Amino acid sequence: MTDTGTTPGSQSALRQANERRVVDVLRQDGTQTQAELARATGLSAASVSNIVRGLRSAGTVSVRNTSSNGRRARAVTLLRPPGTVVAVDFAVDQIRVAVGDSDGNMLARESIAYEVTADAGRSIRRAAWLTETTLLGARIDLGTVASVVASVPGPIAPDTGEVGAISCLPRWAGFRPAAALEQRLGLPVLAENDANLAVVAERRAGAAQGAEHVIQVVLGEGVGAGIMMSGQLFRGAGGTAGEIGHIGLDPRGQVCRCGNRGCLETFVGTGYLLNMLPRNHDLAPGPDRARLRGVVASALGEDPGSRRIIAEAGTALGQGVAIMANLFNPDRVVVGGDLAEAGALLLEPMRRAMELGTLGGALAQLELVTSALGEDAAIRGALLTAAHSMR
Repeated sequence: MTDTGTTPGSQSALRQANERRVVDVLRQDGTQTQAELARATGLSAASVSNIVRGLRSAGTVSVRNTSSNGRRARAVTLLRPPGTVVAVDFAVDQIRVAVGDSDGNMLARESIAYEVTADAGRSIRRAAWLTETTLLGARIDLGTVASVVASVPGPIAPDTGEVGAISCLPRWAGFRPAAALEQRLGLPVLAENDANLAVVAERRAGAAQGAEHVIQVVLGEGVGAGIMMSGQLFRGAGGTAGEIGHIGLDPRGQVCRCGNRGCLETFVGTGYLLNMLPRNHDLAPGPDRARLRGVVASALGEDPGSRRIIAEAGTALGQGVAIMANLFNPDRVVVGGDLAEAGALLLEPMRRAMELGTLGGALAQLELVTSALGEDAAIRGALLTAAHSMR
């Protein structure tokens, strides 16, 4: 068999590159005829015609009949950037994938229960399979995907893309999820902290709309925060900004996984809260996350023990957020995660603690709310971030 030197992958890449050339001309110069696009891109008239036909079918461009130099022509106008985006959400106990359009609107989603903490490499392979399955189910060609963003519950070093040593995924320490997933999918991938993505989504379409300075607290196995100042994400020099779970509250408290004592996480992390339950507490066995939801449901149902656990968590959280409020002076603090489903049972003691620890001027300008997007905040933020990277 003769080797032509051309593979399906290279043909797809060439098609995408030519499509980008056409779109770039339309974005820069506005409406163009197909003949003008051929001259500007150096592509043949037939190639431009095929590209425009595909873009029109996808709703990316509109085409109308016009005239140029006395001859009939077809004018092409860009309606929106082409392509689709993918979000991959690695939680402690599940992997979720969502597919979105070029504006970050969700088109399809799938999820599977999976022990992500056990093995980073296997989790990446499973995520790649789920991504391909989701695209197939939505009848979307992998070749049309322009960007992928992965949500990870831990700090990501901005220079290397490595997961930090202290996270909810200890076996991922030093692992580079973006590079690994990029190799499996053959697509550009960005890995970002889940709380950072959550604050992007809440500000765009959730509880932080209209706010310029936002702290998004995400409660789960650990405690993280996404920080947005003047509408821009604040990651810090090494990507660890927002790791508020390791604010020290009690030097004689429980030992935290970071090695220090009495960190905020030891007061509000899922595992620590479940350990506070009485031995005879009537709570069905199961994964920690499901059990915590049971505690919240019991508290909302007036169970005094569960209410006490949530109230004490709210007090500790308020003490930690008070420190953040004094440092960053936000106009909105959004609380998300399973524990936030307790609503006022969590927020009221949190407010009282903040009144004792926050500067009066900072507290007067601060609004404390629960997440509007819930567990979808990070994955929706990933779609929005992926769409923004196409601009």
